[in-house]
Amino acid sequence: MAIRKIREMGDPVLNKQCKEVTEITPRIRDLIDDMFETLYEAEGVGLAAPQVGILKRIVVIDVTGEDPILLINPKLMETSGEQEGYEGCLSVPGKSGKVTRPNYAKVLAYDENMNAFELEGTELLARAICHELDHLDGHLYVEKVDGPLVNTADLSDEED
Repeated sequence: MAIRKIREMGDPVLNKQCKEVTEITPRIRDLIDDMFETLYEAEGVGLAAPQVGILKRIVVIDVTGEDPILLINPKLMETSGEQEGYEGCLSVPGKSGKVTRPNYAKVLAYDENMNAFELEGTELLARAICHELDHLDGHLYVEKVDGPLVNTADLSDEED
């Protein structure tokens, strides 16, 4: 396992459409392991393969730090409700912006053995699912920000 370099806004790989995973190879397994390790090292909530320079439809999410979720070839099946909140991204370091997302999301995806499953999430998990799936289609959250981007440090000062 290895920590991979997280690509930052301006890197053209972040604006490209990802390809579906057709089989689980040793390289794909290594990528998944590396993505989780990179996510935890960066203290993030989610990471999509293009953020580490790989144009594959793979996402890792962990909203609690103890519940790792792997989504291969995820497809958003249903959303409902609405939530507004500040969102950040490992590819846009030090910045946050106010984004409106669904409060509920249901996704169809595949696990590391290419078995299909459905995942439902609300609140932070719904936000993370939608955020990471956007990466797979070449979109960053900054495209959805209502108002200016702010320094993340300024937000934590407000919360104290």
